[in-house]
Amino acid sequence: MIRFLACLFMFQFCLFASGCITTQVTLFTDAADPLNEYRLSGTREGKVVVIPIKGVISDDEEDRMFRTKPSMVQEVVSQLDLARNDREVGAILLKIDSPGGSITASDILYHEIYRFREETGIKVVVAMMNFAASGGYYISLPADYIIAHPTTVTGSVGVVLIRPNINELMDKIGVDVKVDRSGQYKDMGSILRSSTENEDQLFASLVESFSQRFFDKVNKHRNLTDDVANEIRTGRLYLADEARVAGLVDNVGYLGDAIAEARILAGLHEDCKVVVYRRTNFANDNIYNPVTMNFGPKAPSLIDIGLPRHFLRNLTGFYYLWIPGLENN
Repeated sequence: MIRFLACLFMFQFCLFASGCITTQVTLFTDAADPLNEYRLSGTREGKVVVIPIKGVISDDEEDRMFRTKPSMVQEVVSQLDLARNDREVGAILLKIDSPGGSITASDILYHEIYRFREETGIKVVVAMMNFAASGGYYISLPADYIIAHPTTVTGSVGVVLIRPNINELMDKIGVDVKVDRSGQYKDMGSILRSSTENEDQLFASLVESFSQRFFDKVNKHRNLTDDVANEIRTGRLYLADEARVAGLVDNVGYLGDAIAEARILAGLHEDCKVVVYRRTNFANDNIYNPVTMNFGPKAPSLIDIGLPRHFLRNLTGFYYLWIPGLENN
């Protein structure tokens, strides 16, 4: 693959240098390319739009070797806007497969999905796949109906604060860092020193505030008993059937069941069109394809431990995230 790309680049360069071509040749799609509608099935009037939400929830774009992959927030909001402006759309199906992500990105998607449903009257159905945990569950809450796949893992309601600390390692290797600060808490959370008792209390207060915001959203959208409401505060995970009994989801089924429910809620014909928005036309496309664009190979990495690069860059922070789910995204 690398040899092929190198040869292709040299061929293009030679043509350009000789004056044979003057226009840019695009090998892969990126965020600058428009989303287009592709029909997966159905012929009758009315549309169900399938919008995939897969991976760690983030508003960071991802740089690839040749092109740029849009952030998850940008991609989802762009698709919501297309559906908003199409009078034939009766329902959207959010196909969620995510362990969660940053608090802000999760809250943005929650807000955009909720606003979309309230302003358009278009029905919103969520189909949970492998994971819809923590932030993945948070963004599911505005839906009119939630279906979990029989093997879905969901729940993990709450917040995790990640604070790496390397001060003991620095002591061992004899490295010291001097920090001048304008206030006693200005470097709170620094990886270069252990936190104080007061700082730990402040962090705990922040975690509790973010957690309460999550719990308030759950209470707003789901009719839970007091026992279940107290149980979710533990941050526990639920299998699909457990989540249905607890009231976290409405039903358990497959992706086809979720599409059928979307049709029913929207009052659409059973042979209405099921469509997706993509930047690339894929051969033999179907509802299980979570990709909207062909963005080329990833930049080579000497070490790959399965974590998204943006997560490693911004490791310190507050997350609506089930961390073990990262390795599967």
